[in-house]
Amino acid sequence: MTDSVDFWFDPSCPWAWMTSRWVDEVARLRDFEVTWHVMSLAVLNEDQDVSEEYAAFFPRALKYTRLVTAASELHGQKMVKALYDALGTQIHPGGNSNPDEVIPAALAEAGLPASFAAFADSDEYDAQMRASHFDGINRVGQDVGTPVIAVNGVAFFGPVISPAPMGDQALTLWDGVVALASYDGFFELKRSRTLDPIFAPAVSIK
Repeated sequence: MTDSVDFWFDPSCPWAWMTSRWVDEVARLRDFEVTWHVMSLAVLNEDQDVSEEYAAFFPRALKYTRLVTAASELHGQKMVKALYDALGTQIHPGGNSNPDEVIPAALAEAGLPASFAAFADSDEYDAQMRASHFDGINRVGQDVGTPVIAVNGVAFFGPVISPAPMGDQALTLWDGVVALASYDGFFELKRSRTLDPIFAPAVSIK
């Protein structure tokens, strides 16, 4: 039985977006609620030696994590998911990498005023953003990324999937991942990626 599910995401990560669409599908089919939390690739990599290209991505990513954190602090959990959905739709299937376009469109879709965009460049809620990040990452260790999922207190990174399965496929994957994660001695199962993110959902097999 699924009693509680928590999901940590960086809005900029396409793999977290794919996984979130799958979790949405499972939550709908199994009728449970998900609590959504921000984590930050910028914070995760702040002390790491990364390429110049990857480092150049972090300021843009930080805008989105700051924006969602402000939404959480000022408007609560419901707005976290609404804003994540709106940002992610613009960034991922929408293919828009310009925050000056993404943020106004996402705020309008989520029902927030245009003036809310100021929080994207404000450190006012950085302490809360970092606390949310480390709450998630400390459950799984520093050598992973986003997303992090916790089911009934058992946390794991991923899964990294493409495309997001639907229907019975979504449930089969969910039950398998949760079963693996429930074993205290299980740590890693991995293979090389052969697909880029495919934002159209997989066809459900009934």
